Amino acid sequence: MSSEPASVRLAGIGWRGDPVAEAEIARGRALARVVAQHRAGYELHDGERVFDAQPAAPFLKRGLDPAARPAVGDFVLVEDGKPPRIVAFLPRRSALTRAAAGERYERQLIATNVDYAFVLMGLDQDYNPRRLERYLLLIEGSGAQAVVVLTKADKYPQVDAALAELATRLPEGTPVHAINGKDAASVAALAQYLKPGDTAVLVGSSGVGKSTLTNTLLGEARMATAATRGSDGRGRHTTTHRALLKLPSGGCLIDTPGMRELKLTGEENLELFADVEALTARCRFSDCGHGNEPGCAVRAALDAGELPAGRWQSYLKLHDEREQQAAALEARLQRKAGARPASKALGRRAREKHGPS
Repeated sequence: MSSEPASVRLAGIGWRGDPVAEAEIARGRALARVVAQHRAGYELHDGERVFDAQPAAPFLKRGLDPAARPAVGDFVLVEDGKPPRIVAFLPRRSALTRAAAGERYERQLIATNVDYAFVLMGLDQDYNPRRLERYLLLIEGSGAQAVVVLTKADKYPQVDAALAELATRLPEGTPVHAINGKDAASVAALAQYLKPGDTAVLVGSSGVGKSTLTNTLLGEARMATAATRGSDGRGRHTTTHRALLKLPSGGCLIDTPGMRELKLTGEENLELFADVEALTARCRFSDCGHGNEPGCAVRAALDAGELPAGRWQSYLKLHDEREQQAAALEARLQRKAGARPASKALGRRAREKHGPS
């Protein structure tokens, strides 16, 4: 065991210091970071080594919100034992979440304490700006900065056209990089987000090149990769669980399995569509349905070509889903409190105003 203080050792895995946590260390608890989670428990890194640990009993309660349990990226306090036990996780500086698949509302943590969220999208059959908008909405408010990474640029001759299209759809200042994930020189554009102390998480569909990019950043073929299907460009899952890795640059990278379903949580603020919401606020009537009502600023912008129809449809779909998820979240909280939920009425009002998604 190194004689260096734990805070110094952990600086190499994203630790930025916390007086309260360091006081706990002085009382005999260890500080570590969650680098992987399995059904059998957790893998932790203390700045020198990786070791297994189990969650303390309070984290095993049935019905506990997943956000109240340790997740990949968390800094945790650990007590000695066989095996060691995670007794607490420290306040998160960021948390990237989505609503879990299924009918019942439940939130799923993707990663915590990340500074950048690399949204990977292939410049092949995977290319889908509407899905990219969904990713950006999930990242809004997480505490992480979105960085769009277009992969397979070496196989797509119309890179400039794709970049120009995204410039009209994404908020001003959103970083966008087109790369060849197998080429270290091409990937070097991402080094600015992976400096010592920085943590980035990779999100995107299966087969988009997350594991390939990870291997290039690591400088070795540590993560399994597989070719996409030629028929539809869909990927095969090669990453089966979230894993935090230390990079030679001094930064940390969290690789994640491909996501086939991206459900909003209901807490998104739709900043991505600030221009559209500004138009809706200018309508003559506050309950404007944006159809044939007089004084509709949205309809006027659509007719004048100032608001692309595709962008309006994206907004409607995501706004409606956000409202329904917000209602589901409210219903869940009210059930816990023993109150009668109003979620169905809220969701119905959203659909009546904006139409089906």
